[in-house]
Order: sequence, then structure tokens, then C-alpha cells
Amino acid sequence: MPNDTPGLAAGLATSDRTRAEQLADLLEERIRALGPGAPVGTIEEIRAESGLARATVSEAIRLLRDRGLLAIRPGRGGGLFVAEQGPVVRMRQTLLGVRENPSTVADAVELRNQLEELIDVGAARRCGPDDAAELRACLAVMETASSWEAFVRANWALHERIAQLCPNAMARAVYLGTLGHLAATEPQPSGTRADAYRARRLTVHSELVEAIAAGDTRKVRTVVTRHNKAD
Repeated sequence: MPNDTPGLAAGLATSDRTRAEQLADLLEERIRALGPGAPVGTIEEIRAESGLARATVSEAIRLLRDRGLLAIRPGRGGGLFVAEQGPVVRMRQTLLGVRENPSTVADAVELRNQLEELIDVGAARRCGPDDAAELRACLAVMETASSWEAFVRANWALHERIAQLCPNAMARAVYLGTLGHLAATEPQPSGTRADAYRARRLTVHSELVEAIAAGDTRKVRTVVTRHNKAD
């Protein structure tokens, strides 16, 4: 295992998150510094370095495998290895795994950002009480999403519902087309502070929904500027 990074035990801290989640994030930092196919170690090596129980280490490994970052090879010469990665496109702090045509997905991300203000301002001018209730329901799905991918897809569903309110038919069609390209990807967090980033994005989208519901186009423009930042 690499020895030029801080020990795993030193990175564990008191937190609301489980030890397995913390360990998975620490291992993700290590994995992203390696190339595809590189050895990460064995369960016993990670257990010894972290000082955690085997069950906790196994859960962390499961989380990393679910994120598509880790491959497990059984038998002699086996162990934990960095998974082979397909093409990816970055969208703020999310990596979009792309099966084909990554340039098309990258174009969709850029075009969506350019259309965001037009779509959201248009939605604010048309949003009624029933529409506002539906937007808040979409926001609630984001808030209770059980995984990063579910959170991102709930985010896209919210933006799709917002776009349906926009009276500019051409902009609406193009915007919804960009969401269609994104829906075919596999979103994963790109950093180790996914929970904090998710909380910030939820706050921004809550402010956006309330600005649209209030018909406050000035506030919508302000929030969209924050929405499009890659913080």
C-alpha cells in the first residue's frame, strides 16, 4: 500500500457519519492518486492500518465498490485494486460516468448552465400555487435521497419540473434535451466532503424554489449565479 499519505487511523474523527463512511472517504483520496488497476491492499492490511473492525472495513470497501472506484480480485495475487474507469465528465463536484460520447455530455452540461437563468426566470413568471407545491415536493425527494446518485437524479427531476414552467418553448426543449443526456450517465461524488457539498446544494435549490414560487425574478437571478458556481 502507498506509504506517502497520512495513516488511515489519523484521518478518523468524531462525526455523525459512520466509521465505515469516514474510512471509505479516506481510501477514496488514496485511490484517486493511483491509476486504474493499481493495488490498494488487502482487507487485513487496511484493518491493521486503520485499527477498525473487519466488518467496518468490509462495509467501507462495499461503499467504494458501489461508487465504482474499487475492484475485488479473489484468489492468489488478489486483493483490492483501483477499478478501471470509463470516460467521465465533471459537473461541479460530481463525476458523470459516460458510456459513450463524453464530449456530448460535456456540451450538455455547458449548455444547461447557459440556459439556467432564462429557464428559471421564465418559470418564476408562470409559477402558481400548485406548481410551487410540486417544486417543493421535488425538493423533499432531494432532501431524503439515500445516495449521492439518488440525490443528483432528484436534482435533475426538480430542474425538469422547473423547465416545464418556462414559457419559452424553444429554450425549454433544448434545456430538457440536455437533461436527457445527463440522465444516461452514472453520477458519483468527486471529493471526500460530499455530505457538506450536498447540504450546500440543497440550500441553494431551496432558495431557488422559493424565489420561483414568489415570482421574484431578481432573487432568481442571484440564486442562479450561486447555483452555477462549482463550489
